Amino acid sequence: MRVQVVGAGVAGLCVANELSSRGVEVSLHDKHSPPGPHACSWWAGGMLAPFCEGESAEEPVIRLGRRAASWWQKFTGSVDYKGSLVLSAKRDKNELLRFASMTSHHRWVDHLSIAELEPDLAGHIRQGLYFDSEAHLDPRVALARLVDTLASQGVVCTQEEPLSDILTIDCRGLAAKDALADLRGVKGEMLILKNPELNISRPVRFIHPRMPLYIVPRGSGVYMLGATMIESSDRSRITARSMLELLSAAYALHPAFAESEVLEIGVDVRPAFPDNLPRIRRRGNRLFINGLYRHGYLLAPALAEMTADYILTHKQPELMDECTI
Repeated sequence: MRVQVVGAGVAGLCVANELSSRGVEVSLHDKHSPPGPHACSWWAGGMLAPFCEGESAEEPVIRLGRRAASWWQKFTGSVDYKGSLVLSAKRDKNELLRFASMTSHHRWVDHLSIAELEPDLAGHIRQGLYFDSEAHLDPRVALARLVDTLASQGVVCTQEEPLSDILTIDCRGLAAKDALADLRGVKGEMLILKNPELNISRPVRFIHPRMPLYIVPRGSGVYMLGATMIESSDRSRITARSMLELLSAAYALHPAFAESEVLEIGVDVRPAFPDNLPRIRRRGNRLFINGLYRHGYLLAPALAEMTADYILTHKQPELMDECTI
């Protein structure tokens, strides 16, 4: 069987790897060479945190997201299993209580437990939740390893136009709006900071009254700080307000962030459907994998497995709609 994948972001690379690993002949097409800053996958946090997402996400995100860490470890070997911390200042305890009530698989931690988990946060934050079964990865490393795995199997991304007469898996993200009218963009802004004086080893979500944020370690004193959620398809710039709020929230978590070097500013647009759940749609010989919203790295493995099952066994995917064969 021969299949072509269009789009080499996280969804396309996961689908291509899953299919290739099952013996399908795959070609990969993208206008750019992956990985790179042309795709929103480049700017992601890389948190594999299905239980934390229960605070705002629908049930399928939590259930399907539980499969992500093992898939990423199998295909890239780059998963860090240190769990997630959700913290708040004392004044925001009610919001932390609300977060706890909406999620599961966590335990409460006090200032002593926080100091054991993250010594550099000792004395700054005195209450939180610890999700010990969650994980994270560096998206840029993970994408590169997926590309390398495909290359080792003879699959190299090409800029050539895909053929029109074979099964095509369309993973173009927001660019697929030309075919998916109900797809919308959700803008995200983030920063890459460097602060060798701070050592935080696991993702930290900080409940803040103006700008809840997450901080994800990248190693060597580098941190990803994100991310805004703005109903807009404008990927041209970060606003002064967003940058100020993100940095202010980081400072509230630990004042040492005020001395950080800003290495990168990232802006891109997440593709989302009206209910913020992904879809698998088939139209003729084109299968669309899209709408991963803020859950790209968490849900792409499950979408890839569903796609491969459907192609090879005709098993109807859970998230498929508008299916016409």
